[in-house]
Order: sequence, then C-alpha cells, then structure tokens
Amino acid sequence: MSARLQGRTALVTGSTDGLGVGIARALADEGAFVIVSGRSAARGEKVVAEIAERGGAAVFVRADLARGGPAVRELAAAAQAAAAANGGGEGGGGGGPLDILVNNAAMLIAPSPTAEISEDLIDGALAVNVKAPILLTGLIAPGMAARGHGAIVNVGSINGLVGMAGSALYSTTKAAIHSLTKSWAAEYGPSGVRVNTVSPGPTATERNLAFEDHIAPIIARTPSRRMGTPDEVAKAVVFLVSDDALNIHGATLTVDGGLSAI
Repeated sequence: MSARLQGRTALVTGSTDGLGVGIARALADEGAFVIVSGRSAARGEKVVAEIAERGGAAVFVRADLARGGPAVRELAAAAQAAAAANGGGEGGGGGGPLDILVNNAAMLIAPSPTAEISEDLIDGALAVNVKAPILLTGLIAPGMAARGHGAIVNVGSINGLVGMAGSALYSTTKAAIHSLTKSWAAEYGPSGVRVNTVSPGPTATERNLAFEDHIAPIIARTPSRRMGTPDEVAKAVVFLVSDDALNIHGATLTVDGGLSAI
C-alpha cells in the first residue's frame, strides 16, 4: 500500500458496483479513508470488507440519488459526519470537510433510438447523472474552499465527447458533466479546490458487458483494440486527486484506449 492520500477522506458516489468499486479500492490503497455510497447495503458492506482485507479503511453510507434533493442532502450530511468521526479529513482537526469527492454515480442507459426514449427515462437520467452531482458538489465544495484545498473528480464518458448512435440521452448527461468540470474549475480553483474529469471509454464492468454486442464495433476501431478495466480508470482518478496533479484544473483525462483521438 502506498500513502499518497494518507490522512485524507474521500466520498465516492455509486461505489457499490462497477467503476465505483475500483475507484474506492484504489483510493483506500493509497491511504485515504473512503466513504462508499450506493443503494445496496449488502454490496456496500462487501466493498468495505474488501477494502479492510487489503489493509484500508472505509465505511458505507446508503444513498439513492434518484430520490433527488433530500437524498443528496442526507448523503452529504452522513459523509460529513463520517469524516468528522474519522478525524475530519486531511490533517485531522475533527469535523472538517471532505478532502476528495468523486462524482461517479450514474444511470446507465441501454442504447436506443431517440424516438424511443421516454420522458420518465429522461427525468431519471438527469436526476442521477446531472442533478445529483450539481447538488452534492454545491454542498461539499464550499467546505473544501473554506479550508483552501480539495479535489473533485467527475466521472464522464467518451460518450460525452464523441457522437454515438443510440446514445443521445446518456451522451447528453455526460456532456453536461464535462461542462460542469470546467465551470467548477473556474469557480473553485482560486480557492485551492481542483476539479477534473476522468472520461472512460468502453470499460469491462458487469453492466457494460451486458451490451457487448453494441460495444464490439466500437472496440474494433479503438487503437488499443480492447476494453479498458476499472482499475485503469481508478488509477487515473487517484492521479488527479493526488499531489502529483496539483496544477491540473478543469482537465479531461481520457482513459479510452485512444478512441477519442481518432
């Protein structure tokens, strides 16, 4: 275990499965105390136990971000309480704000023609993929700014950077995430809070593998000729929240096998 993030507290949304699990593990491996969050207590406690087995420290806070504002406020309050109980983040001090926020939670949407997208699906995707990160960052980032340091990573997607048929709604939400990163970098950067995006391409998570037939043609034109792994995405997140990236603000780090470059 390294110690690049020793003494820091991180909240990772949507960290009970998929990319979020890899991100939570990687942050804990670097010494961060990780607040795992998601809808399933069983999966969340499993992630916490796995982190403990690897020598790290984590707690689980249940959060269903599809519920909107009340759920986001509950998560922020619970995460702040967990940070306080653990010593208050970087440098201790008891009750300080979180040091790291990873806005990872997202509703994945099966590829479909735009004409078949329902209004309920639009509302649900916007609630989880856009509204929740805006509200949560608005609750967490000011505390970071008040202390003069902090790091936020938004998990975007290659879909938010290039056009893909059948991906209109999901791509819209991820394009919003990329835009939010730039706005927040301008808003919070002068106060010492760095905001960046990690933009994965096709990545071998359980949910993505369910769309393997749709993804295969994309892989065929990707320079790497393979899907990425959650660990590869997680390492990019660790880099951006670490002191190795102290002068990186508002950037989009693509982890897509070169897909966005061609």
